[in-house]
Amino acid sequence: MTRWILCAVLLSLVRSASAETNAELKEQVRKTETAFAKTMADRDPVAFASFLAKETIFMSNGRATRGSKEVADRWKKFFEGPQPPFSWEPEFVEVLDSGTLAMSSGPVRDPSGKRVGTFNSVWKHEGKGKWKIVLDNGCPACNCDK
Repeated sequence: MTRWILCAVLLSLVRSASAETNAELKEQVRKTETAFAKTMADRDPVAFASFLAKETIFMSNGRATRGSKEVADRWKKFFEGPQPPFSWEPEFVEVLDSGTLAMSSGPVRDPSGKRVGTFNSVWKHEGKGKWKIVLDNGCPACNCDK
């Protein structure tokens, strides 16, 4: 019995020593989102698709596109031509205390750098620093001049 208790305590110590802090997880998501956005700048639809969870859902203009293959197919048009039609970057990142899901949000910019929208993405932690996007929704920038 004493051995089992000792083993349980040691296992608990090993887990807590290797557990990632929320700040570390946020940085993983920030880097993942940045690398995801770089696929557009690099004109690399295959790399883009590698960030998509199998059951991902992308929302756009009130329409949901479901599944990694469907999303990748729908986004192919954005990879045509030498220049990306838009760019994005994470501005805010939050991770659940459980470390299982995260949200990233930030500006979407046109080729001139003008903010034209905001993206909101939900990421699923697959372990060992790997995150896959499960939900994405963009919305237009508000007209705040009024």
